Amino acid sequence: MAATSAMESVPATALRSVLHRVAQAAELSGRCPDQVKVVAVSKTKPVSVLREVYDAGHRCFGENYVQEIVEKAPQLPEDIEWHFIGNLQSNKVKALLSAVPNLAMVESVDDEKIANHLDRAVGILGRNPLKVLVQVNTSGEISKFGVEPSGCVELAKHVCLNCPNLEFCGLMTIGMLDYTSTPENFKALANCRTEVCRTLGIKEEQCELSMGMSADFEQAIEMGSSIVRIGSTIFGAREYPKKQPN
Repeated sequence: MAATSAMESVPATALRSVLHRVAQAAELSGRCPDQVKVVAVSKTKPVSVLREVYDAGHRCFGENYVQEIVEKAPQLPEDIEWHFIGNLQSNKVKALLSAVPNLAMVESVDDEKIANHLDRAVGILGRNPLKVLVQVNTSGEISKFGVEPSGCVELAKHVCLNCPNLEFCGLMTIGMLDYTSTPENFKALANCRTEVCRTLGIKEEQCELSMGMSADFEQAIEMGSSIVRIGSTIFGAREYPKKQPN
């Protein structure tokens, strides 16, 4: 690895460290590093900090709130691949899709209603099909969004059969804050993928697993994750000057 430039920003240095750790975890799981995508989650961080990570060569960013992604995306280069990873309300769908033409994926489709709203909006705007993941609540926590594991097959099937403007790409989950419990959450998502792929007749390697964040991404990768969502490890602790709207 090349020596760190004296001028390299703190987020850029942190990004390089994360990418190195991701590569190591991927190799431990028998995969190439480029088979795991890192979504840099910039919640509460200003555009200037995102730009430092962009200038370090990263192109995949994620946001939890529609208001933030709608404000940030137009101020940043168009070659960024944006992922929306938060709970999406139906009345925010049009604003999200209209303001972020380079939105690459919505990772948080958790019921048929939001899938239908996204499908309609993509069609009306004449966009290319939008990639989506079905969010599964693998921990059973009432504080978390996501379809129950028992319902993930039906929701994935609904997206594939009834939403021609959406492209079903896989499953997403958020592990428990008690990280000793995350292996079973991650295993549950892998089990969901097996069922979904069997029902839809697709290969498991064609079905993404988005699981793992700053505290548990290496474990998630070793258990099959192909997308990890890294926030504070790259950007530092989140800053909440005021209450964030949903």
